This record gives sequence, structure tokens and C-alpha cells, in this order.
Amino acid sequence: MRGAFAGLAAGDAAGWPAARHRSALLAGWARRLHRELDAFAEERQVTTLPVPFALNQPVAPLAVGPSDDAEWLAWTALTIREDRAEAFGRLAGRDDVRARISVWAALDNLAAGKLPPASGHDNPHHFDDAAAVRAVAFGAAGLDPLEDACVTNAEDGVLGAVATARAVAALADGAPMADAVEAALGALPPDTAIGHAAREALAAARAAGSPFAAVPALDAAVLDHVYSYGVAAAQTVPIALALADTAVTSARRTPGAEAFGVEQPSVEEFSVERPSVEGLGVERVGAEAFGAGVSAAACLAPVADSAPALTGALLGCAAGYDALPAAWRERVRTLAGCCLPELAGADLLDIAGRLA
Repeated sequence: MRGAFAGLAAGDAAGWPAARHRSALLAGWARRLHRELDAFAEERQVTTLPVPFALNQPVAPLAVGPSDDAEWLAWTALTIREDRAEAFGRLAGRDDVRARISVWAALDNLAAGKLPPASGHDNPHHFDDAAAVRAVAFGAAGLDPLEDACVTNAEDGVLGAVATARAVAALADGAPMADAVEAALGALPPDTAIGHAAREALAAARAAGSPFAAVPALDAAVLDHVYSYGVAAAQTVPIALALADTAVTSARRTPGAEAFGVEQPSVEEFSVERPSVEGLGVERVGAEAFGAGVSAAACLAPVADSAPALTGALLGCAAGYDALPAAWRERVRTLAGCCLPELAGADLLDIAGRLA
């Protein structure tokens, strides 16, 4: 469970949108200047793209760290035993919350008296991955995410949440990644957009042979460059499954584990924690897979808001918390409160422990 939570937070932090989300903690004039610089670059055909900055302000919000996905995961874990419509209903009307369009539309629906599933279905972004991110908490706890997903999403948005939860649940129970991916596919009918994309993504990534090599193939096979739907579940969930699957397979072939005096572990051994010297080899493979998968997901810029986070959740759960890079483990555990201010300073691992 700690691996899933920290893995999601690390992937969240690794994507370029994290700095944009965290910049919400800066003064409004700083963000206004950023927008003006962006407009200037567009008008003058300047290729120097502006990035978030903290002029005459504390720079801490722009340090590498978790943002929206980690905070919504934490909120879900803290409210997971509550009636889901009631938990969301308490957010309706607040002006200090930042969330996906599907969540905002659902909050408006709840405030108007529309209960699930109407709150998720009568929703212009019912297909996004907000529920899939929250589903990591449900999967880690071995719970069904359906009631939660139906508050904010429908169709592909709900299917993506169920698939994510099934994969995480399988990994948390010690299943190998291949079995976790099959469990996810079982929730994604082939005749749906997300089911078709998941199978296309897996085929493309497996043919490429490694996460980084799969980036161009996934861009061609899965990404939608027509509409600005960078958090569509039919893109981000298939990419996460494909990169997690390929990362584990390719990490087993990575030279170097023999230096620990062990043979390369099989797929079945990947998710088994071993305290012996052999375990060092398995742990190294887990770290290699995690870094390769999350990095490749971050390379897919259109879906970098949540694809790295979902990929990190799967690989972090499979590898285990101790296999993740120490610097990332420490950097991602403290939440910034950029989306849910009450979570500022909260310890994500403490929240995972309470859920456990």
C-alpha cells in the first residue's frame, strides 16, 4: 500500500503539470505574469517557453513534489468508508478546491439534487480519469471503487477506475504484474474505447520491448491529438497498464542484477519481497522497472498530468515502498495543499498507514 501511494505521488511529481498545479500556492499576480509571458511568446514567435516562477516569493511550492493526483488519492483514503455522495457533497460550494472538470460538474449536480449515477453520467467529462486516480486507494484496500466512480464519472471513466482498482488489488495481494494487467483487462470490454485502447497499447509496448522505446508507438496508437482531453481514461489507464507491463518485463532483462550474486528473477518473482541477498536483486529490478516506466510516461507530454501517476501507482505497488528511490520517497510524502488546502503538510505515508 505504501508503494502504491508513494509511487503514484512520485509519478504525479514527475509530470510537467505538477509545477503548474503547485503554482496555485503562489500569488495570483505571478500566475498572471506567466500567462502574459506565454501570450508574448505566442505573439512574437518566441521559442523560449515560460515556466512557473516565484518572483519575490518563497520557491518551495515549485520544488519537485506531489500535486493534484496525490491529494485526491489522500482525500479518498481519508473518506473511503463514508457514503461517497455525502463525502463529495461536503466539497460542493467551496471556492478553495481545485479539481478535474468531471469533479466540478459532479459537485454542481450534487448541489442541484442529482445523485449518482446521474451526477457522473450527466457530466461533460464523464470519461476522464479522476475516478481512476482515486481507485488506487480502493484497490490498495481491496475495496470496490464503483460507488465512488459513479459520483463523478460514467462509461470509460468508470471502467478505468474499476480496471485500476483490480490491478492494484492484485499487486497488493502479491500477484505478478502480468496477472494484474489481465485482471484490469477483464474490466475493460474490447468493444469499448478504453478496452480497445488498452489492448492496442499493450501490443505496441510489448513490440517495442522497453518503456522508453514504446513512447513513439504509444503516441501513435493511443494519444488523441485532436481534442484537449489529456486526462481521458481511455488514454491514461491503457498507457499506465502498458508501461507497467513492459517495464517489468524489460527490467528482468536488465544487466546488473547478477552483480548481487543472483539470477534474474522471473515475472512471478517480481512482486515477492525477499529479505535475503536474493531479495536485493529483486528489489533492484523493482527500482529499475519503476524508474523506466514512470520516466517513459512523463515523456508522453499530452497525458503527463496523470499517466505517470497511474504508472507509478502500479509499479510502486508491485515493487514495494522500499524499492523506490530514497530521494523520491522523502520528496513525495508531504502534500502541498494545492488542490485541497486542508491537506497542506499532511503525510501521505501516514494516510496510507491509516488506510492499511
